[in-house]
Amino acid sequence: MIKIGIVDLDSSHSPNFVKRVNHIGIEDEQWVEGAKVVAAYPGCSPITEREKFEEYKKVIKDCGVEMVDSPEGLLGKVDAVMIESVDGTRHFSPAKMFIEKGIPAFVDKPFTSSLEEAISLAEMAKKNNVPLFSASSLRYVPEVIEVVEKETVGKIIAVDVITPCRANEKNPGLFNYGIHGVEMLFTFLGSGCEFVQTVGTEYGQVVTAQWRDGRLGMVRAYDKGAGGFGFFVIGDKDNLHKMASEKYIYRELLKKIIKMFETKTPPLNIKITLEIIAFIEAALESLKEGKKIFLEKNIIDSI
Repeated sequence: MIKIGIVDLDSSHSPNFVKRVNHIGIEDEQWVEGAKVVAAYPGCSPITEREKFEEYKKVIKDCGVEMVDSPEGLLGKVDAVMIESVDGTRHFSPAKMFIEKGIPAFVDKPFTSSLEEAISLAEMAKKNNVPLFSASSLRYVPEVIEVVEKETVGKIIAVDVITPCRANEKNPGLFNYGIHGVEMLFTFLGSGCEFVQTVGTEYGQVVTAQWRDGRLGMVRAYDKGAGGFGFFVIGDKDNLHKMASEKYIYRELLKKIIKMFETKTPPLNIKITLEIIAFIEAALESLKEGKKIFLEKNIIDSI
């Protein structure tokens, strides 16, 4: 049984992950096998209200998880770690520490809030031969996976995704909630984005993108409105428009995380995660500058 530690409990992902892994307080169809969360460092970002943080912490303690005084307090107690702060600026330091100690790490979205930090962590993981993985839970939503794996529409040539945005100064632009839409886009189209261009108002932003082979993508990220995640995929055989159900998103992501902890093989090439961070940075720069921004391909390819 793999013993997992958690760093920071200020995201709703933390209690949702613990319940599914420890099989407490949730229906058995949501259970994920092969591991147990045994300890956690209850750090909190200003993004999360203190009352909400205390609620998350109580749920996790009620699942039998020991609380420690620092990320370092997890050392010797765990085989693997999940870094869970909703604030991407809090991820680099603990991730670096665990990678240097040889401990497999899942870093929740956003992986980091800067491409420079993301590349640094990827380089450290490669140097130390440590499994490192980051992803949005929307990457593995069943509706998306079905289209990709079963080639429902044939070859995908263009994709529009919709996502809540809820930007925050700690996670600006698409780094906060908009990253879910970006992850869906890259799941459909893969790597190879050439440039992005962004327009935005108080209601949100729309990012258009072109891949190097000519395929097109769009992320519609809304700060206002009813919310929800969805996509419109255009293929060479058919088109498909669907909303994504959130019922199994945590379960499916956890399966990938725990399998990585077991096999020491990440389910996603870290280069794709780096390109997603580069995409979000470029989209934010485009919004500020009012022009098309090209992604720097050779920086990512050096990993």
